[in-house]
Amino acid sequence: MHELSISSAIVETAIKHARGQRVTVVDVRLGRLRQVVPDSLAFYFEIVSRETPCEGAELRIEHVASSLRCPACWCEWDPAPPPMATHEEYASDGPPPVPAFRCPTCGEPGEVLTGGELEVESIEITDEAPAPETQLT
Repeated sequence: MHELSISSAIVETAIKHARGQRVTVVDVRLGRLRQVVPDSLAFYFEIVSRETPCEGAELRIEHVASSLRCPACWCEWDPAPPPMATHEEYASDGPPPVPAFRCPTCGEPGEVLTGGELEVESIEITDEAPAPETQLT
């Protein structure tokens, strides 16, 4: 459900930088470690952008893979386990795999290099008059 507040923040950011012009596209970089469901984010974006200069804008999401680095041995790895196709695979192989935040080589905690991103990368605007703006709360 935190996708609602994230969508609101994205719309507010786009409106601020559009300076009264209608927004047609919002590009967002979303790291895998953010635990944001992209479909939910898009759903809420459409709702919170209604009656704002962002109404009807396309939300484009660039997914950023996760990577960690060990500060002790400099090993780099993706902490996320490989995706499993079905729930049945989990049931047959035991519990689902968990992310590995400790170095697979020496066991030290890793430092996040990528995957924590949540950024409005860019917006596209048009000279057309925007929809009437309403205050987001």
